[in-house]
Amino acid sequence: MKKVDEILGKTENGLPQPSWTSKTSTGNRSLSTPEHEAPQRELISQETKAMVNMVFARFMAIYGHKFKSAFETEQEIMIAKREWAMSISGYGENELVAAINRCKETLAWMPSISEFLNILKEVGADFGLPSSYEAYQEACRYAGDHHHGWSHPAVYEAAKQTGWYEIRGEAEANIYPRFRYYYDMISKRVRAGETIDQPVPVAIEDKSEVTHATTMLEFAKTHQIDEAEACKLLYYLTLPEGSNVRSRQYQQSLATAQDRGWTLPTTQ
Repeated sequence: MKKVDEILGKTENGLPQPSWTSKTSTGNRSLSTPEHEAPQRELISQETKAMVNMVFARFMAIYGHKFKSAFETEQEIMIAKREWAMSISGYGENELVAAINRCKETLAWMPSISEFLNILKEVGADFGLPSSYEAYQEACRYAGDHHHGWSHPAVYEAAKQTGWYEIRGEAEANIYPRFRYYYDMISKRVRAGETIDQPVPVAIEDKSEVTHATTMLEFAKTHQIDEAEACKLLYYLTLPEGSNVRSRQYQQSLATAQDRGWTLPTTQ
């Protein structure tokens, strides 16, 4: 059974050991390769190392032998701690403690890095930041709404960098990863203390919705069909021009219109 200090990699005064992280890559290079031939390593601050030691200490106290059984050798511990350090760099102690407490309440085993990062995002409410998916849903609902009060400026900024046109028109599987990338980058800036300005509502009158509604009602009257059916058939008019989702919706409506001998008011 490994000792506590072996797992945490700390000296008697509580500081990380000099060999806290592995000096070798995880590739095929021999352990005896001279240090000057090793690729340049990403620097990890003493503060981040201390945070990782704190996280590991808490997990060991919470999960006991389950935690210890996850690491067979000191080398595995060093590699794991380096990966954790690179992953949680930029998060503060309050966030980490909140995430650890959430783990204690919900997980029977120590989380993987990806699980812990997801939990960190969930407890990001300390900064007023919604989770990335909640932020994405908000961006989808209010894209183009100049009067919406955004839950956090980071949501608006990420949506703007992703592209309003793309958010409204592209399928989630295609656009959400792009939005999440921008949102994560901006969220890190917020956690680092940067202030993101709240967008100022722009008084722009958008008459397109009124125009579409009028077209739908006229179509229903011309073809003597229910207004709800006309709205469903011409729904593609409300989608961004040139987008994939508009094209798909138009093709579906076109098939129905051709069967009934109708001409749709516009093309895709």
